[in-house]
Amino acid sequence: MQKKRISKSAKQLLLAVCRWIFIITFTYLLLYPFLYILVNSFKSGSDYYDPTVQWIPKTIVFDNIIAAFQGMKFARSMLNTVLYGLLPGVISFCSCAVFAYGMARFEFRGKKLLSATLFLNLLVPVSALIIPTYIGFQKTDFFGILGLISKIAGRELRPSIVDTPWAFIIPAMLGVGLKCGLFIYIYMQFFKSLPRELEEAAWIDGAGSWRTFLSIIVPSSGSAAVAVLIFSVLWNYSDYYLPQVYLSENYPLSVSLNQFRYSLGSIMEYYSNQADAVEKYVLLSACLLFLIPVIIFFLFVQKKFIAGITTTGLVG
Repeated sequence: MQKKRISKSAKQLLLAVCRWIFIITFTYLLLYPFLYILVNSFKSGSDYYDPTVQWIPKTIVFDNIIAAFQGMKFARSMLNTVLYGLLPGVISFCSCAVFAYGMARFEFRGKKLLSATLFLNLLVPVSALIIPTYIGFQKTDFFGILGLISKIAGRELRPSIVDTPWAFIIPAMLGVGLKCGLFIYIYMQFFKSLPRELEEAAWIDGAGSWRTFLSIIVPSSGSAAVAVLIFSVLWNYSDYYLPQVYLSENYPLSVSLNQFRYSLGSIMEYYSNQADAVEKYVLLSACLLFLIPVIIFFLFVQKKFIAGITTTGLVG
């Protein structure tokens, strides 16, 4: 009997050790890139040639951060990021909730067709639709009305929204922006899980569809809404493809970070003859500046984000 207890305790101990080894290894793999960026962003050029310096720099410098901040034009790029990325992300967060509630709670003609279109939005990559979308944005029209008026007037009246914030805002308003299909699907799954008795009680009290949605559904969908908000903001913040296609200047941070390496030559005058080493650290400092807003945002919403993932059942 005692031998069985010892054997069972040994198995539990071995299982606990294996579990901790797995957790520590997995955590290290996840954190290593960020720790590498963080440490090297504050190293000096002399640390690069010092074989004894691995993780802890002998001299902490801020010249790399300053050079990256100036080279990326961080303040202007951040403002463009708010305009072209964060604002459409927030709009998508709101519009997708409205569309998802209609799909989840109401029956109407064409609902199955809209559902199929929703899944096509999830399956078809953005790059496959970028050419017709770009052509449509060059001559923006709704139902061909402006095109008909242009033929009658004898002049082109269809405006171009390329190289303007409207190329990002209008799709977000219509629920067809970046990853909107996924956001609608998350909302739909959550709205279907809510008891209908809540809405029926509101209808008995005289509330209409909009009043019910704003007063009952929205306050009840806090966890799912936080998950959608985080995904929407982060994906729009880090998106590189669409700004590169639609914009020719005033790029957001995602594009500025990619183009930053080409402007390093003009800022290396801050440094001495250790240009190669410093260039590496300045690039890592630019990556750190790009990550800081994301980290700050996540720190504010991490608790509700975890609750939202648990509630919606979204994984991966």
